Amino acid sequence: MFDRDGGATVRVRMPRGRHFAVTWSIPDDYGGMTAALLARSSSFARLAGVGVQVLTFDVCPDTPALEARLRERGVLADGVAIVNLYEWLRANPLPGGRLRLDRDAFTPIGEDEAHETLHRDDGRVIARVRRDGGRLLQIDHLREDGSLVLSDRRDTRCRGELGGRSLVLCDAVGRPVRSWRRAWPIYTAWLDALTASSPSYLIVDSKTIAPFMLGYRRSHVITAHVVHASHRAGPGSEHPVRASRREVFEHLEDFDLVALLSRRQAAEVAEISGPHEHLAVIPNARPPREVLSPPRRPGRDSARRPVGAGIVLASLTSRKRVSDAIRAVTAAQGDSAAPLTLDVYGDGEERETLERLSAGTPGVELHGFTPDARRHLAARSFLLLTSRSEGFPLVLVESMAAGCIPIAYDIRYGPADLIRDGRNGLLVPSGDIEALAAAIGSLQRMSPRKVAAMRRAARRSARAFDERRVVAAWARELSRARARRELRRSRRIPRLRAMLQQVPFGAPVRRIGVRARAVVERFARSAPNSRRSR
Repeated sequence: MFDRDGGATVRVRMPRGRHFAVTWSIPDDYGGMTAALLARSSSFARLAGVGVQVLTFDVCPDTPALEARLRERGVLADGVAIVNLYEWLRANPLPGGRLRLDRDAFTPIGEDEAHETLHRDDGRVIARVRRDGGRLLQIDHLREDGSLVLSDRRDTRCRGELGGRSLVLCDAVGRPVRSWRRAWPIYTAWLDALTASSPSYLIVDSKTIAPFMLGYRRSHVITAHVVHASHRAGPGSEHPVRASRREVFEHLEDFDLVALLSRRQAAEVAEISGPHEHLAVIPNARPPREVLSPPRRPGRDSARRPVGAGIVLASLTSRKRVSDAIRAVTAAQGDSAAPLTLDVYGDGEERETLERLSAGTPGVELHGFTPDARRHLAARSFLLLTSRSEGFPLVLVESMAAGCIPIAYDIRYGPADLIRDGRNGLLVPSGDIEALAAAIGSLQRMSPRKVAAMRRAARRSARAFDERRVVAAWARELSRARARRELRRSRRIPRLRAMLQQVPFGAPVRRIGVRARAVVERFARSAPNSRRSR
């Protein structure tokens, strides 16, 4: 392995074992959380030489095609693979569970009963779906030969009305072999099969799957949770944590490691949940230079990028407030002597609204989702970030690394952790469109010398988020999490043994005492399966 100057590079030493990244899905138009997950996994593979399996739980019609697209874009490094639950079930038996057809409904969807079918890119049917309007009532997952893998029915109490659930797993010829009333036992059995009792490290990124992962406890598995977005509730809320994050934040101790992306958020989480030794600050890393395509001659930035060229990289949702960026540019255009433009890369439910808003503004263009949109940072003068809340916006690090000056709302969390106002970027009060327009205008009026100095300062700030440093931080914190687990177990065993020494060995209880001692000895070799009943 070599660095960019041709010298030998020492790999980061990750703890030995199997490494996984856990998320709910990888949509084609994925946002910052998924981008950070994929970048981290690729960094593990490149810099530490460990394979990473990215686990997804959604119904994805063609995971192999998705992986191929990501690899073609250069998003996935060699050694990183996408593994989907249902794709895996098509090729692998799942141990655990039992068949209870007297209790669990098994009514496969016939070809003439399906309201919808899901296809591979090549047209092969891999699932049949039964719906009532927009409500999913049943989905049957199929193998490529057409045999049934898993029937998931969600209207078992009264056909046609949501209520009750039955999941029936079938063998290679479509015969039922296992059944459950909930999906979580299937998720548990799947993770057990993937980790195979080997030392394993599961980093959980998605808040959707985080509640399930709280209860997944195995002696050979270390679980880590990355808090990507702000956890705080909105103004006026009686609880400091937003409802969607409350369950996880009330049980943070059930993870072996909780990674926060900024010191400020880590401090506030500690105030809410109490100090925990397993809280750590591990920021997102900036991408490698070749991913951002920086200018070849940094001293000639002004020749490459007009000072009035702005950019937004964000999903088009209400939380991102891209409308504020468009309105600010529109307002600043009236006072700008040079042409002022804004290119917006991203997609989402507000696309049509934003297109109508920008229709009368020359120079503002919405490009939709583009996988390599970050490459445009090197040719733009400034980036606008107008979100309501963030955890640690990777786009700011990417922008600064490319010498693209960030102009951001001063929100929790992220911008103030990175930007020194007036030195490597500009901060404005959250939601203040007039102040945002004024900041854009002030950048246009700056001398070329000062603008160049600000770009250099931005690049220097981004160096703190070097890939190697971030991967080394992950290696250190995962090793510490394993050491803490071993220490807790070593302290627990003597206490249990001492308690059992007090068990009387009279005739009525002798067999109980012997069995209890046997349990403790097994516990000494293996921690309990679960600390929480699910």
